[in-house]
Amino acid sequence: MSSVAIVMTRSEWMTILALSRPDDLDRHWAEFAPVPSFSWIRSPETGAVMVRGRANRGGALFGLGEMTVTRCSLAIEGGVVGLAYVAGRDRRHAAIAAMLDAVLQTTGEAHARAITVLADLQDRIRRRRERTAAAADATKVEFFMQVREES
Repeated sequence: MSSVAIVMTRSEWMTILALSRPDDLDRHWAEFAPVPSFSWIRSPETGAVMVRGRANRGGALFGLGEMTVTRCSLAIEGGVVGLAYVAGRDRRHAAIAAMLDAVLQTTGEAHARAITVLADLQDRIRRRRERTAAAADATKVEFFMQVREES
């Protein structure tokens, strides 16, 4: 178990679940047994949200454009509610993320398995970001200016 995953806030683990690749979640979910019984509060549905930006991190907010998002919410036994918002149209991704969100709010064996899943997903996201940064650094161009002395 990762000690980093244990001290995460709900917002942080929901971010990891949303940023994870659907095939990584599927792989972990296939090994996640027994699955807690649940009922849908809001079954997965796809819609659009407005993405807003800010010029130079301090300017006025402006509408950048719309983004497709899938969301859902469910309640597992015991009344714990799990939520998920994921980019794109993958309903299964949203459903698994909501289930793991609910399980992470509980205690017991399922919670311990979910923390292990979360730690692996966090590591995969970190490695993916490192690969992207390395690829960007490989294309970096150093500019320099030569100053001409005036006589």
